[in-house]
Amino acid sequence: MTDDPRSRAVYVISVAAELAGVHPQTLRVYERKGLLDPSRTQGGSRRFSEDDLARLRHIQVLTNAGLNLEGVKRVMELERELDRLQMELDATRADAREAVARAHQQYRRDLVPVSQSMVATRPQGRATPRGGVIR
Repeated sequence: MTDDPRSRAVYVISVAAELAGVHPQTLRVYERKGLLDPSRTQGGSRRFSEDDLARLRHIQVLTNAGLNLEGVKRVMELERELDRLQMELDATRADAREAVARAHQQYRRDLVPVSQSMVATRPQGRATPRGGVIR
């Protein structure tokens, strides 16, 4: 079992159904359609967790918005894919920030301090309008 209390499967189907405000048969249908995947005891009884109940509430929101169960399944698949891609994007951005930081550190090492005494001077004389010098 996991340490996260939200993942602990503790509710029997009748309690989970009552908490969600649906009939236990609805939970069985959702499971058959692949929308829910409750844990099972060694005897085969379903046990639902807080995470399962949150998923069930999400299913209810989507069905109340007019989606059928196949549409709900597809939306939830797309949400999982979006979450996966967001995590991948976040990791890529972190890698890019680290690469930029390493490059900036390398630039700082490659810079050679210029001595204050080394100053470019102009030849003595008066400048002409075309940029030449009259001596």
